[in-house]
Amino acid sequence: MSQLYHDLNSGTYQHGLYRKFIVSDNKRREISVAAIRNRVVHRLVYNYLVPIYDNSFIFDAWSCRVGKGLLAAIERTQKFLKANPNSYVWKGDVRKFFDSVDQNTLFKILGSKINDQQTLAILSQIIFSFSSISGQKIGMPIGNLTSQIFANIYLNQLDRYVKQKLNVKNYLRYGDDFILIANNLPQLQKNKNLIITFLKDELRLDINKKNNLIIKARSSLKFLGVKLWPGWRLLNSRNFGRIQQNLNTSNLSGYSGLISQHGSDDQRKCFDWKIYEEMSKMTNVSYLSL
Repeated sequence: MSQLYHDLNSGTYQHGLYRKFIVSDNKRREISVAAIRNRVVHRLVYNYLVPIYDNSFIFDAWSCRVGKGLLAAIERTQKFLKANPNSYVWKGDVRKFFDSVDQNTLFKILGSKINDQQTLAILSQIIFSFSSISGQKIGMPIGNLTSQIFANIYLNQLDRYVKQKLNVKNYLRYGDDFILIANNLPQLQKNKNLIITFLKDELRLDINKKNNLIIKARSSLKFLGVKLWPGWRLLNSRNFGRIQQNLNTSNLSGYSGLISQHGSDDQRKCFDWKIYEEMSKMTNVSYLSL
Protein backbone atom coordinates (compact mmCIF):
# COMPACT_ATOMS: atom_id res chain seq x y z
CA MET A 1 0.00 0.00 0.00
CA SER A 2 2.99 2.31 0.39
CA GLN A 3 3.45 2.15 -3.39
CA LEU A 4 -0.20 3.07 -3.92
CA TYR A 5 0.16 6.00 -1.51
CA HIS A 6 3.18 7.19 -3.48
CA ASP A 7 1.40 6.82 -6.83
CA LEU A 8 -1.64 8.77 -5.69
CA ASN A 9 0.36 11.62 -4.20
CA SER A 10 2.86 11.86 -7.03
CA GLY A 11 0.20 11.82 -9.74
CA THR A 12 1.51 8.59 -11.29
CA TYR A 13 -1.44 6.35 -10.35
CA GLN A 14 -2.63 4.14 -13.20
CA HIS A 15 -5.85 2.13 -13.00
CA GLY A 16 -5.41 -1.53 -13.91
CA LEU A 17 -7.48 -3.92 -16.01
CA TYR A 18 -10.69 -5.64 -14.92
CA ARG A 19 -11.56 -9.26 -14.37
CA LYS A 20 -14.90 -9.85 -16.06
CA PHE A 21 -17.57 -12.51 -15.68
CA ILE A 22 -21.24 -12.97 -16.57
CA VAL A 23 -24.13 -13.35 -14.12
CA SER A 24 -27.70 -14.23 -15.05
CA ASP A 25 -30.37 -13.24 -12.57
CA ASN A 26 -33.47 -11.72 -14.11
CA LYS A 27 -31.23 -10.60 -16.98
CA ARG A 28 -27.75 -11.29 -18.28
CA ARG A 29 -25.10 -8.83 -17.02
CA GLU A 30 -21.35 -8.50 -17.27
CA ILE A 31 -19.65 -7.78 -13.94
CA SER A 32 -16.22 -6.11 -13.97
CA VAL A 33 -14.03 -6.53 -10.89
CA ALA A 34 -10.94 -4.39 -10.35
CA ALA A 35 -7.78 -5.44 -8.52
CA ILE A 36 -7.61 -4.83 -4.78
CA ARG A 37 -5.36 -1.75 -5.03
CA ASN A 38 -7.86 -0.14 -7.42
CA ARG A 39 -10.78 -1.02 -5.15
CA VAL A 40 -9.00 0.80 -2.33
CA VAL A 41 -8.88 3.88 -4.57
CA HIS A 42 -12.56 3.43 -5.44
CA ARG A 43 -13.41 3.54 -1.73
CA LEU A 44 -11.32 6.66 -1.18
CA VAL A 45 -12.97 8.39 -4.14
CA TYR A 46 -16.45 7.29 -3.05
CA ASN A 47 -15.89 8.65 0.46
CA TYR A 48 -14.59 11.89 -1.05
CA LEU A 49 -17.51 12.42 -3.46
CA VAL A 50 -20.50 11.51 -1.28
CA PRO A 51 -20.21 14.49 1.13
CA ILE A 52 -19.73 16.85 -1.82
CA TYR A 53 -22.69 15.64 -3.87
CA ASP A 54 -25.28 13.97 -1.66
CA ASN A 55 -26.79 17.21 -0.38
CA SER A 56 -27.23 18.41 -3.96
CA PHE A 57 -29.34 15.39 -4.90
CA ILE A 58 -33.12 15.76 -4.84
CA PHE A 59 -35.03 14.17 -1.97
CA ASP A 60 -36.65 11.61 -4.26
CA ALA A 61 -33.45 10.04 -5.58
CA TRP A 62 -33.55 6.81 -3.56
CA SER A 63 -30.80 4.44 -4.71
CA CYS A 64 -27.38 3.99 -3.10
CA ARG A 65 -27.87 6.69 -0.45
CA VAL A 66 -27.78 6.52 3.34
CA GLY A 67 -31.28 6.55 4.81
CA LYS A 68 -32.92 5.71 1.48
CA GLY A 69 -33.12 2.31 -0.24
CA LEU A 70 -35.52 0.06 -2.12
CA LEU A 71 -38.18 -0.45 0.55
CA ALA A 72 -38.34 3.28 1.30
CA ALA A 73 -38.64 4.03 -2.44
CA ILE A 74 -41.55 1.59 -2.73
CA GLU A 75 -43.31 3.16 0.25
CA ARG A 76 -42.74 6.67 -1.15
CA THR A 77 -44.17 5.60 -4.51
CA GLN A 78 -47.30 4.25 -2.88
CA LYS A 79 -47.64 7.48 -0.91
CA PHE A 80 -47.68 9.37 -4.23
CA LEU A 81 -50.31 7.00 -5.62
CA LYS A 82 -52.48 7.24 -2.52
CA ALA A 83 -52.38 11.05 -2.63
CA ASN A 84 -53.21 11.05 -6.35
CA PRO A 85 -55.57 8.09 -6.94
CA ASN A 86 -57.14 9.58 -10.09
CA SER A 87 -53.87 10.59 -11.72
CA TYR A 88 -51.72 9.13 -14.49
CA VAL A 89 -48.26 7.60 -14.11
CA TRP A 90 -45.42 7.55 -16.59
CA LYS A 91 -42.97 4.78 -15.77
CA GLY A 92 -39.66 4.93 -17.57
CA ASP A 93 -36.17 3.54 -17.38
CA VAL A 94 -32.93 4.05 -19.27
CA ARG A 95 -31.99 1.48 -21.88
CA LYS A 96 -28.78 -0.30 -20.80
CA PHE A 97 -27.77 2.56 -18.51
CA PHE A 98 -24.38 1.29 -17.31
CA ASP A 99 -23.42 0.33 -20.85
CA SER A 100 -24.50 3.71 -22.23
CA VAL A 101 -23.04 6.37 -19.91
CA ASP A 102 -20.92 8.78 -21.95
CA GLN A 103 -17.57 8.94 -20.13
CA ASN A 104 -16.65 12.39 -21.47
CA THR A 105 -20.00 13.78 -20.32
CA LEU A 106 -19.55 12.22 -16.87
CA PHE A 107 -16.06 13.67 -16.52
CA LYS A 108 -17.33 17.10 -17.64
CA ILE A 109 -20.11 16.99 -15.02
CA LEU A 110 -17.59 16.12 -12.29
CA GLY A 111 -15.22 18.83 -13.49
CA SER A 112 -17.91 21.49 -13.15
CA LYS A 113 -17.87 21.02 -9.36
CA ILE A 114 -14.41 19.62 -8.54
CA ASN A 115 -11.45 21.93 -9.10
CA ASP A 116 -8.63 19.94 -7.54
CA GLN A 117 -6.45 18.73 -10.41
CA GLN A 118 -5.01 15.76 -8.50
CA THR A 119 -8.51 14.51 -7.75
CA LEU A 120 -9.59 15.03 -11.35
CA ALA A 121 -6.60 13.00 -12.54
CA ILE A 122 -7.64 10.07 -10.32
CA LEU A 123 -11.27 10.39 -11.46
CA SER A 124 -10.06 10.34 -15.05
CA GLN A 125 -8.14 7.12 -14.43
CA ILE A 126 -11.23 5.42 -12.98
CA ILE A 127 -13.73 6.67 -15.56
CA PHE A 128 -11.64 5.98 -18.65
CA SER A 129 -10.26 2.66 -17.35
CA PHE A 130 -13.38 0.94 -18.62
CA SER A 131 -13.85 0.27 -22.32
CA SER A 132 -16.90 -1.07 -24.08
CA ILE A 133 -16.86 -3.73 -26.76
CA SER A 134 -16.85 -1.03 -29.42
CA GLY A 135 -13.77 0.61 -27.88
CA GLN A 136 -15.62 3.90 -27.48
CA LYS A 137 -15.52 6.00 -24.30
CA ILE A 138 -18.87 4.70 -23.18
CA GLY A 139 -20.03 2.76 -20.16
CA MET A 140 -19.33 2.19 -16.46
CA PRO A 141 -18.38 -1.11 -14.79
CA ILE A 142 -21.21 -2.54 -12.70
CA GLY A 143 -18.69 -3.96 -10.21
CA ASN A 144 -17.15 -0.61 -9.18
CA LEU A 145 -18.21 1.08 -5.94
CA THR A 146 -17.61 4.41 -7.68
CA SER A 147 -20.23 3.52 -10.30
CA GLN A 148 -22.92 3.93 -7.62
CA ILE A 149 -22.08 7.55 -6.90
CA PHE A 150 -21.24 8.25 -10.56
CA ALA A 151 -24.72 7.02 -11.53
CA ASN A 152 -26.43 9.39 -9.09
CA ILE A 153 -24.21 12.29 -10.17
CA TYR A 154 -24.93 11.60 -13.84
CA LEU A 155 -28.70 11.20 -13.40
CA ASN A 156 -28.87 14.16 -11.03
CA GLN A 157 -28.85 16.19 -14.25
CA LEU A 158 -32.15 14.51 -15.16
CA ASP A 159 -33.56 14.97 -11.65
CA ARG A 160 -32.77 18.70 -11.67
CA TYR A 161 -34.26 19.13 -15.12
CA VAL A 162 -37.50 17.42 -14.10
CA LYS A 163 -37.86 19.25 -10.77
CA GLN A 164 -36.50 22.70 -11.62
CA LYS A 165 -37.17 23.16 -15.33
CA LEU A 166 -40.39 21.19 -15.74
CA ASN A 167 -41.61 21.84 -12.16
CA VAL A 168 -42.85 18.28 -11.73
CA LYS A 169 -44.08 17.73 -8.18
CA ASN A 170 -44.51 13.95 -8.07
CA TYR A 171 -41.30 12.42 -9.41
CA LEU A 172 -39.16 9.61 -8.03
CA ARG A 173 -36.04 7.87 -9.27
CA TYR A 174 -34.39 4.65 -8.09
CA GLY A 175 -31.25 3.88 -10.09
CA ASP A 176 -32.23 4.42 -13.71
CA ASP A 177 -35.92 3.62 -13.08
CA PHE A 178 -38.23 6.58 -12.53
CA ILE A 179 -41.88 7.63 -12.40
CA LEU A 180 -43.79 10.86 -12.98
CA ILE A 181 -47.33 11.24 -11.60
CA ALA A 182 -49.74 13.91 -12.86
CA ASN A 183 -53.48 14.58 -12.99
CA ASN A 184 -53.17 16.29 -16.38
CA LEU A 185 -52.59 13.63 -19.05
CA PRO A 186 -51.64 16.02 -21.91
CA GLN A 187 -49.08 17.75 -19.65
CA LEU A 188 -47.65 14.40 -18.60
CA GLN A 189 -47.30 13.37 -22.25
CA LYS A 190 -45.59 16.69 -23.03
CA ASN A 191 -43.16 16.26 -20.12
CA LYS A 192 -42.48 12.71 -21.25
CA ASN A 193 -41.42 13.89 -24.70
CA LEU A 194 -39.28 16.69 -23.24
CA ILE A 195 -37.50 14.28 -20.89
CA ILE A 196 -36.80 11.78 -23.66
CA THR A 197 -35.25 14.60 -25.71
CA PHE A 198 -33.22 15.84 -22.72
CA LEU A 199 -31.83 12.37 -22.02
CA LYS A 200 -30.86 11.96 -25.66
CA ASP A 201 -29.32 15.41 -26.21
CA GLU A 202 -27.71 16.12 -22.83
CA LEU A 203 -26.83 12.71 -21.42
CA ARG A 204 -26.59 10.52 -24.55
CA LEU A 205 -29.13 8.09 -23.10
CA ASP A 206 -32.20 6.37 -24.56
CA ILE A 207 -35.44 5.33 -22.93
CA ASN A 208 -36.20 1.61 -22.78
CA LYS A 209 -39.11 1.44 -25.22
CA LYS A 210 -40.47 -1.75 -23.66
CA ASN A 211 -41.09 0.00 -20.32
CA ASN A 212 -42.08 3.39 -21.72
CA LEU A 213 -45.64 3.35 -20.35
CA ILE A 214 -48.34 5.75 -19.15
CA ILE A 215 -51.03 4.12 -17.02
CA LYS A 216 -53.78 5.17 -14.63
CA ALA A 217 -52.73 5.28 -10.98
CA ARG A 218 -55.58 2.93 -10.09
CA SER A 219 -54.18 0.32 -12.44
CA SER A 220 -51.43 -2.07 -11.42
CA LEU A 221 -48.13 -0.16 -11.50
CA LYS A 222 -45.25 -2.62 -11.85
CA PHE A 223 -42.29 -0.76 -10.34
CA LEU A 224 -39.21 -1.80 -8.35
CA GLY A 225 -40.23 -5.45 -8.23
CA VAL A 226 -43.73 -4.96 -6.82
CA LYS A 227 -47.24 -4.27 -8.10
CA LEU A 228 -48.57 -1.04 -6.65
CA TRP A 229 -52.05 0.38 -6.23
CA PRO A 230 -53.08 3.48 -4.23
CA GLY A 231 -54.29 1.29 -1.36
CA TRP A 232 -52.06 -1.79 -1.41
CA ARG A 233 -49.07 -3.49 -2.98
CA LEU A 234 -47.92 -6.99 -3.86
CA LEU A 235 -44.58 -8.59 -4.62
CA ASN A 236 -44.66 -9.81 -8.20
CA SER A 237 -44.38 -13.52 -8.97
CA ARG A 238 -41.03 -13.32 -10.77
CA ASN A 239 -39.27 -11.64 -7.84
CA PHE A 240 -40.90 -13.98 -5.36
CA GLY A 241 -39.51 -16.88 -7.38
CA ARG A 242 -36.04 -15.31 -7.35
CA ILE A 243 -36.23 -14.90 -3.57
CA GLN A 244 -37.12 -18.56 -3.13
CA GLN A 245 -34.30 -19.62 -5.42
CA ASN A 246 -31.63 -17.43 -3.78
CA LEU A 247 -32.68 -17.79 -0.14
CA ASN A 248 -29.90 -18.69 2.30
CA THR A 249 -28.97 -17.92 5.89
CA SER A 250 -27.08 -14.73 4.96
CA ASN A 251 -30.03 -13.04 3.23
CA LEU A 252 -32.88 -14.62 5.18
CA SER A 253 -33.48 -11.56 7.38
CA GLY A 254 -33.64 -9.08 4.50
CA TYR A 255 -35.90 -11.27 2.38
CA SER A 256 -38.16 -11.91 5.36
CA GLY A 257 -38.75 -8.17 5.75
CA LEU A 258 -39.51 -7.83 2.04
CA ILE A 259 -42.02 -10.68 2.09
CA SER A 260 -43.74 -9.45 5.25
CA GLN A 261 -44.13 -5.97 3.76
CA HIS A 262 -45.13 -6.87 0.21
CA GLY A 263 -46.07 -10.54 -0.02
CA SER A 264 -49.54 -12.01 -0.32
CA ASP A 265 -50.86 -14.42 2.33
CA ASP A 266 -49.95 -17.38 0.11
CA GLN A 267 -46.45 -15.98 -0.52
CA ARG A 268 -45.90 -15.50 3.23
CA LYS A 269 -46.98 -19.09 3.96
CA CYS A 270 -44.76 -20.43 1.18
CA PHE A 271 -41.85 -18.34 2.44
CA ASP A 272 -42.34 -19.60 6.00
CA TRP A 273 -42.09 -23.20 4.75
CA LYS A 274 -39.00 -22.30 2.75
CA ILE A 275 -37.40 -20.88 5.91
CA TYR A 276 -38.32 -24.09 7.75
CA GLU A 277 -36.57 -26.12 5.03
CA GLU A 278 -33.45 -23.97 5.21
CA MET A 279 -33.32 -24.20 9.02
CA SER A 280 -33.78 -27.98 8.80
CA LYS A 281 -30.80 -28.21 6.47
CA MET A 282 -28.70 -26.21 8.95
CA THR A 283 -29.76 -28.48 11.80
CA ASN A 284 -28.91 -31.63 9.84
CA VAL A 285 -25.50 -30.27 8.86
CA SER A 286 -24.75 -29.31 12.45
CA TYR A 287 -25.84 -32.74 13.65
CA LEU A 288 -23.76 -34.60 11.07
CA SER A 289 -20.67 -32.58 11.93
CA LEU A 290 -20.78 -33.67 15.57
